[in-house]
Amino acid sequence: MKVFPYKLDFYYQQAIMYLITLIAYTIIRGTFTDAQFVFVYQDPIFSIMLFFVVFAFSMIVSNRIRNRRIKITDDAIKFVSRFKEWSLAIEDIEWMHITRERKVETAGKLQAVIIKRKRKKRLIRIRVGRYERPDDFLKAMKEIAQQVPRRPKRSLSDKLKR
Repeated sequence: MKVFPYKLDFYYQQAIMYLITLIAYTIIRGTFTDAQFVFVYQDPIFSIMLFFVVFAFSMIVSNRIRNRRIKITDDAIKFVSRFKEWSLAIEDIEWMHITRERKVETAGKLQAVIIKRKRKKRLIRIRVGRYERPDDFLKAMKEIAQQVPRRPKRSLSDKLKR
């Protein structure tokens, strides 16, 4: 069994950037009077920046609590979080396609895995760059892709519908 946790480094970077911006703004905007640092807390820009800092850190906490990860076994792909787990058996995959994303680049990786389940209309899209060890994750997905059919070629009429 291979386990690939969800990456949180983007959230950490975002929170630190907001915090540094808030501190820099506080230092620039604040004033020194009588050897004391005085800052006006009623400043709306400070309030907005503080909101972003609190929101960024709350996103980190909520994602740590959710603890999302993908487990790949010989016969299934398991989508696991702290509160929910569901499994996709290899035999329930109608087709699987590993492609390059045109518009979204996640953590320097352009790959996405698209899975079509049998008897389901909606596709599952997994962005490889959002999980730790993306090269190993992509290798494991390619091993599964060898066991299932490839995406059928789209006809000209299907392409024109888009």
